[in-house]
Amino acid sequence: MEGIQHTGCYHCGLPVSQSDNFRTVVLGKTRDMCCPGCQAVAKAIVDSGLEDYYRFRTELAEKGDEQLTQTLAALETYDDEEIIQEFVVQDGQAQQIQLTVEGISCAACGWLIEKQLAKLTGIRQVSVNVSSRRASISWLPEQLKLSEILTKIENIGYHALPFQPDQHELSYQKEHKAFLKKLGLSGLMSMQVMMLAIGLYFGIFGSIDPQTKSYFHWVSLVLTLPVVSYCGSGFYISALNSLRAGYVNMDLSISIAVLGTFFSSAWATFTKSGEIYFESVCMFIFLLLVSRFLEHRSRHQAAQISANMLKYVPLTASRIHGEQVEKVLARKLSVNDIVLVKAGETIPVDGEIIEGASYIDESMLTGEFEPVSKNVGSDVFGGTINKSNVIKVRVRQGLKDALVNQIIRMQEFALAEKPAVAHFADRTSRHFVVIVLAIALISYLVWLTIDPARAYWIAIAVLVATCPCALALATPSALTSAMARLNKLGFLVKKADVLEQINNVNTVVFDKTGTLTEGQFSLGKFDNFSADSSEHVLNVIANLEHYSEHPIAKAFAITDKLTVLDPKIEVGLGISGNINSVDYRLGSAAFMRNAIPESMQWASVFLETNNMILACCSVQDKIKLGSAKLLSDLSSKELLLLSGDNLVNVSKVADQLGFKHYDYGHTPEQKLKKIRQLKEDEKSVMMIGDGINDAPVLAAANVSIAVGNASDIAKRSADVILLGSNLDNIPVLFEMAKRTHSKIKQNMAWAIGYNLLILPLAIFGLLTPWMAVIGMSLSSIIVVSNSVRLTK
Repeated sequence: MEGIQHTGCYHCGLPVSQSDNFRTVVLGKTRDMCCPGCQAVAKAIVDSGLEDYYRFRTELAEKGDEQLTQTLAALETYDDEEIIQEFVVQDGQAQQIQLTVEGISCAACGWLIEKQLAKLTGIRQVSVNVSSRRASISWLPEQLKLSEILTKIENIGYHALPFQPDQHELSYQKEHKAFLKKLGLSGLMSMQVMMLAIGLYFGIFGSIDPQTKSYFHWVSLVLTLPVVSYCGSGFYISALNSLRAGYVNMDLSISIAVLGTFFSSAWATFTKSGEIYFESVCMFIFLLLVSRFLEHRSRHQAAQISANMLKYVPLTASRIHGEQVEKVLARKLSVNDIVLVKAGETIPVDGEIIEGASYIDESMLTGEFEPVSKNVGSDVFGGTINKSNVIKVRVRQGLKDALVNQIIRMQEFALAEKPAVAHFADRTSRHFVVIVLAIALISYLVWLTIDPARAYWIAIAVLVATCPCALALATPSALTSAMARLNKLGFLVKKADVLEQINNVNTVVFDKTGTLTEGQFSLGKFDNFSADSSEHVLNVIANLEHYSEHPIAKAFAITDKLTVLDPKIEVGLGISGNINSVDYRLGSAAFMRNAIPESMQWASVFLETNNMILACCSVQDKIKLGSAKLLSDLSSKELLLLSGDNLVNVSKVADQLGFKHYDYGHTPEQKLKKIRQLKEDEKSVMMIGDGINDAPVLAAANVSIAVGNASDIAKRSADVILLGSNLDNIPVLFEMAKRTHSKIKQNMAWAIGYNLLILPLAIFGLLTPWMAVIGMSLSSIIVVSNSVRLTK
């Protein structure tokens, strides 16, 4: 089976000159091409084993690039460091980029691009969104260059450029307008046809002669034609694509019902005999488009909430250059630039306050409307609002790496994934379509022996009434609505199936430092066992801690800058380095080579040389606001405090918060082992943490949450990121997961129950097609409306 029929160039359809000698063997036949560009594209597709593209495509491709050699050479410029800095995002060892892909015309195009790029060594993930003409790509830069990715896309006939948010918004608006056009046209035509039908059925026009009645039928046919041909075209294309790919979807039964009813009514109009249901056709398409539009809006809601954050980021910033303040584009700001932000202005990028103090409104990120007090050294984020005083901010990272853009990227990847329950619903709906088609056929054959005049319309009624649209909408509409609501509340859900898994959690494991406590340390008790002064020893500790990202490092202030040679960090343990030809080790008891005597067990930080323990100290931290309430709200779960701190500090926090179970002095490996042990004991574990040493544990847990002040590596490992610092919101996550699960069950029960109830009525001829249309459409609308309640 081949794809669409055409003349001319086999790739793009344009005329082929007899003087041209461009040919390629495709699907076993020699095909004529109009130019070297089309020939190169077709050959690349065939050589990659992707000839099925031509079999399944529904539209001709764009003309190949006649200057292909020059175009491919130009793509090497995308390996330039400035381009990479502006558009490419670092994700651990991998890099990510969003591309706008020109030339995509159907689902086969997206399939072709994904298959082609998946063959490249170094590609980790490829996801193509056909409707938005957009690709999300993750790759390993040491194995693959960006130009090579773009070249592969170019070689199969598409043109890719780094994604720009305004272009994506235009693409979405175009899709949205197309929906509204179809809705408007089908709604308008449905009203006209329905008025004629009601007049004819109920005698509103009085006693009319057969010629006038026939005239009204012809008017209805003309009014219905654009609804069937234009407004319903998406259903037919989807049905054909599914058949070409070897499976059936719900649009197949819709297409059979629509086209069957329309052509039967058209034949009855021509012959002036038989049933005419033009009003049912128009109403069916209109109500189906209404339910699809509600689904479309619901599915985009979570992405729109995140994408709308970009509206809060100003286009320009006031950069301080010497004694002058100059206006520059926000995206042109570089790391360490100094930005002046006046009261009432929006902070342009992520950074650190170096002068001034103010209250910052971070509600667009966290959902918490109480302004946060910020002073010198505090972190601020692009898109948040400076409420009171003038501040100076040192840029920490460019706009593409800002928290706002991180949120948007993570949300997009989450929405691209389908959870297990969604796959189940898709499989169920496909099987259901086959069953419905079989029942409709059997009903037709049985009624042929009972009442042949009614057989066809009863089969149509069965197809329409039992269309599994509501079943297919049951899960995705609920999940996207829930994710949109959580986004507003300050949660970033990175995986769509997390809301399913949360309902199974029976054990919650907490990190201590920075999670249940503020992470704002101050020096407590200090013992110096060396011959040097305490001031000198504390300065040595501070200079070593300068290289650490652990919150404890902030408890020590450098009084005299010392040169630290060969600093090495052991994650979760400590740091070593050489100062003035002396090798030091600073960290936990587990990091020390010298034995820790009983008298020092109270300490949490130790400093040693090769020969002896030089000093030890404790650090003080405050319990975070909301920690006690969080534990109270989660009292039905098994709660465990898992910390690398010493017994004294851990037991103190455990007693204050009422933990029955706690473990202390754990290295990252020991924490990971503990999580795995809990899972082996058939516990479903949620881990809540924030630090670098929590990353492996977060990744190992069934569900993981990184709190707002978490390190970047912890955020990458977590399933959910709490953007604010208010722990009170975590129980809301459990509540939303429970509500979502309930909504999915309600939706599934309604969809299945409705079909089981309506099917006998349709089979026994108690439903006319127009009744079936209303029932099916209302069923889908009820499911979507029920899901949208999760956003309230």
